[in-house]
This record gives sequence, C-alpha cells and structure tokens, in this order.
Amino acid sequence: MPGESGPISYLPSEGMSYDPIDNNYWDADLLNKEITRIFEVCHGCRLCFKYCESFPLLFKLIDQNYDGNVRLITDDDTRDIMNYCFQCKLCEVQCPYTRFEEHEFQLDFPNLVHRFKANQTSDRGVSFRDRLLGDPDKLGKYARLSFGTANLGNKIPPFRWMLEKILGIHRNKLLPPFSFSTFEKWAKKNGYLTEAKSEVILFQTCYVQHNEPEIGKDTLEVFEKNGVKIKCAKGLNCCGMPAWENGDLTKVRKLAKNNLDILIPHVDKGAKIVVINPTCSMMMRKEYPHLLEGADRARAEKLATAINDVSEYIWSIRKEDRFNTDFQSSPEGNVSYHIPCHLRAQRIGFPARGLMKKVSSVTVSTIIECSGHDGTYALKKDSFESSKKIGKKSFDGMDVENAKIMVSDCPLAAKQFEQNLNKKVLHPMSFLAKAYREDGFER
Repeated sequence: MPGESGPISYLPSEGMSYDPIDNNYWDADLLNKEITRIFEVCHGCRLCFKYCESFPLLFKLIDQNYDGNVRLITDDDTRDIMNYCFQCKLCEVQCPYTRFEEHEFQLDFPNLVHRFKANQTSDRGVSFRDRLLGDPDKLGKYARLSFGTANLGNKIPPFRWMLEKILGIHRNKLLPPFSFSTFEKWAKKNGYLTEAKSEVILFQTCYVQHNEPEIGKDTLEVFEKNGVKIKCAKGLNCCGMPAWENGDLTKVRKLAKNNLDILIPHVDKGAKIVVINPTCSMMMRKEYPHLLEGADRARAEKLATAINDVSEYIWSIRKEDRFNTDFQSSPEGNVSYHIPCHLRAQRIGFPARGLMKKVSSVTVSTIIECSGHDGTYALKKDSFESSKKIGKKSFDGMDVENAKIMVSDCPLAAKQFEQNLNKKVLHPMSFLAKAYREDGFER
C-alpha cells in the first residue's frame, strides 16, 4: 500500500479470509492488505498469464506503469483487474500455491475476487442489470408472460439495440430462446415429480428449466436406460452463481436456502443429487458450504457430499450389470468434446468423454480451453468481444477436422460455440440419448 516500504511477504496477511461469516472478510483495510499480497505473489509467478484479462492487466500495470511496485496499484486499477475475472476457476486449478493444495501461501484468486465484489455490493448495492441477470428464474417467468414476444424481439435489431442501451446486453450476442413451458411442468405431467424415496433426484438447473427442457428429458431417458431410479423435485430454483458473480451474497443465500429445503429431505432418504450443468454442481459442491451460515452451512455440507454431475453418476455405475452399452446408432466422423472449466474445477475427471467412447466407432477429440462465455460475461456489451478473444482457442479446437458432432457439458458454452462456429452443440446426455435410439444419428 502507498507509504509502506520493504518486501511484501508471500505468507498470509492478517487480512486473509475466504469466509463471509468472518468479520475480517468485510474489513476494507484488511482486504486491501490481502489484495496487495496476492498481487505480489502473482507478479512473481505469472503462470496464469494466458487465462482471463485480469492477469495480463495486472502484469502490464506493474511493468509499464509502476516499475514493479505492486503497492502503487490504485483502487481504480484494482477494480478493473477484479472486473475482468469471470470465475472460470482455471487459475485456481493451475495455481501451485493454493489453500486446496495446503500450500503455505494459501492463495485463492477467484475467491479473493468474490470477496472484493461482495464488499463492493455491500457498500453500493446491485445495479438493475446485474439484479436482472442474476435472477434467471425471474427472467424466464417474464419471458413466458410475453407469450413469445421475448423470443421474437431477440431476433429484431431495433429491440436488440434497445436491450443493449438499457441492460448492456450486446446486440450481437446469440441468446438462447425461452421455452414456452418449464421443464418442471413437463416433469409433473409425466409423473416425475415426487417427494418419495428415489435413488437420484435431478437438479435440472435454471437453463434447462427455462430454455432447453429437452436436455432434461434426454437426461431422464439416459438414466432410465441404465436402470437408475430418477425423479424430480418441485420448486427448485437457480443455484445462485449468476448472483454470486456480482457479489450478491444475500441473493445467493436466499436461493441456496430454498434448494436446501427441497433437496435435504431427499438426501436424508439416501438419494444422490445429479446436476446437469457443471457450474451448478460446482456451486453446490464447493461454494455453498462456505457461503452459507448457521444451520444452512451444516445442511450445505451434507448436500455437497450428495452432489454428482450427471455424467459422473452414470460413469460411477459402469461396472454394474445395469450399465447399458446397447447403443442403436452412432455418429459418423470425429466427435469434438469440450471440457468446461467448472468441470475441471471440481477435479472429478472427464466422465462424459469415457461414456461417449463406449459408443461404437466414436473417436473423441478433447478440448480443454475456456469457451469464454462464463456466466453472464459473454452477454455484456463491455465484455462480449473479450469473451470471443478468450474463447478462440476452444473454437479452433472444436472445429478440428470439421467435426460433425460437437459436445459440451455446459449449455452456455454450447451457445458460445453455436454463435462462433454456426453449429449446434449437444450436451453429453443428449448425445447418449441419441445413441440409444435407432434413428438417433442421421447417416
């Protein structure tokens, strides 16, 4: 910090805190000390230069503006650095100094950013745009009340111009259409909603609930093909990650409490919770246990032990007799498979890749680069172009040998590929559902 001198210790300062129930978490002076320390460690390492724009900006400021002195970085500089982070978590995955590896430096850059934004939101509140984008369930409800007008408007340039001016959503961003009915309504109509004991309960995610119910239907089909008793639960809402991107801890806790109220009774009966989107499974497995407070924290820890990615669960039964490899069709040519950042952050391997390789004659090319969509980052006017720049390596990788079939566990990454490659991208559950059908893949 300005006025101080001498070397900056790489060891945790008294300001280190990753827990929002700790008073130090909300102390601005202590936060600034920890920011200075972590910036100094990153300055000395630079392993993460190739990820988001946060690190190139940090290194540029230190090298070109402040002659190597981290303490000269201004509050405005810090805000710009933090705002470039879109929580892909790849720096945490690659960093050799993390608390997860029990290193003495105890770094966690993504959670430092969350802490910074939570403090900002506590002081300044949430903007109208961030409040709206941070509540996908409300957006879905409004869209259905428009009786299709929202989907139509998203294709009309004057409407998109207005959307950009009012909400800051880039006029050229390919937006997913809203479904005219929710996945939950379909599940109820088809007998999947239950409070009774079941082997697994599906957390369909807000994206499947409001935008692509077909992914949820395909997931149920795949689980049933493998003899897994799967049901759905009434009243689930967004996992809270869009709100947490903006540091809105109050909203996150409200959303998480509702999900806990619904899911914990099923967990108490022995059910596993299978989650379609890796972002949501990461949120519930890694973030809930340290974001919530009181009794909800204990419940979150219990829920975390029951969370599975959908492909992770099917892969876990591959040695059981019920595991079904009786596939009726397979695609021609190479399959490009994108591994989302938030799947890597959970350190559970790549189960979807293993499942797809079980389909006869399938060759899978794996792409591990970030797509650049990252929640609401690719939607916003001020980061739309940056998201494309970040995602270029993944676009090039997915398009290798002009692959006819592209797959990603993340539905938002799928939209990013669709926009930049002009090809529809499947979820692994949709890929497997097609493989189980005789006419699943066209030849």
